[in-house]
Amino acid sequence: MKFGLFSLVANHPDPVTGVTPTQHERLRRVIDEAIFAEELGFDAYGVGERHGEPFLSSAPPVLLAAVAERTRRVRLLTTLTVISVLDPVRVAEDYATLDQLSGGRLDLMIGKGNDPRHFPLFGLEEERQWEYQAEKFALLRRLYLEEGVTWKGEFRAPLTDVTTQPRPFHARPRIWHGSASSTESTELAAKFGDPLFTANGFHPKKKYADLIDHYRRRWADYGHDPADALVGSGAGGLYVAKTSQEALDGYRPYFEALAKTPAYQHNKSEFTTLEDKIAHGSALVGSPEQVIDKIGDSHASFGHEVQAVSVDGLKTGEAQDVLELFASDVIPIVRKELPSRVWES
Repeated sequence: MKFGLFSLVANHPDPVTGVTPTQHERLRRVIDEAIFAEELGFDAYGVGERHGEPFLSSAPPVLLAAVAERTRRVRLLTTLTVISVLDPVRVAEDYATLDQLSGGRLDLMIGKGNDPRHFPLFGLEEERQWEYQAEKFALLRRLYLEEGVTWKGEFRAPLTDVTTQPRPFHARPRIWHGSASSTESTELAAKFGDPLFTANGFHPKKKYADLIDHYRRRWADYGHDPADALVGSGAGGLYVAKTSQEALDGYRPYFEALAKTPAYQHNKSEFTTLEDKIAHGSALVGSPEQVIDKIGDSHASFGHEVQAVSVDGLKTGEAQDVLELFASDVIPIVRKELPSRVWES
């Protein structure tokens, strides 16, 4: 198993003190967190994309470029690039530039995005979001992987013999598809033979297992070798402590604050208590042994080879303590028990 630390750069008030970091402080924390993740041995660091409060992640290429200059080994992921609202030409240019600056450490992850505020902000119709995603991704893929692209579609001007510059660092860069709740995304990933990253955040495990099963089934239907299907998975929270009670007590105020946020309510999470989310969802909250077992249980259902976690919302010192314990007592054991083909070179 490979491990990534992801952030949506949410800037929430501290659930205990009520103090909100300044935007400068929160953005600088992204850089510090990525450096710390590399020092701890994480394989990847990812920044998502959101356009509106409380998130400060509207410009992932900028943040990840800053991360690239302060790190040397850790992979960089876009978690995810909201292709449905963006111009594929601009996306290809931005991320190929980042890929070159980082020496080929970028993995692009695309998706529709699950924030309805995106569409009116960019002058788009929310009801056509899946059409946007399908067409814009097909064009992005060609621009990213091919030269001399000639193309015509519905949502932007035609292109004739276009080669975007710069080119990606590697000839065949990996593009992941992020999936949260719909088979539209798993279908697109399977059709193009691309890896899938399941959000695994707000709903019971079975919902995400069903999406992954759909991906693998459609992957084979499209004629791809089933052995080549590749899956990553997120987690709906991380809080590791020496004992399960310490973890519950430590994470509870963060969970209760999160449950009141518009994002949590928009996604219609089925979990009303922390205990319910731990028992039936993806939250990695507990002792190291419990978290190891939880990842193993998810792997039995998903067959994933990358595990992503996030400490968004935790105070800086507390987040560092959680990540240190996770890196020392969880990651080595899971890596040894569950192999991964990702980022071998």
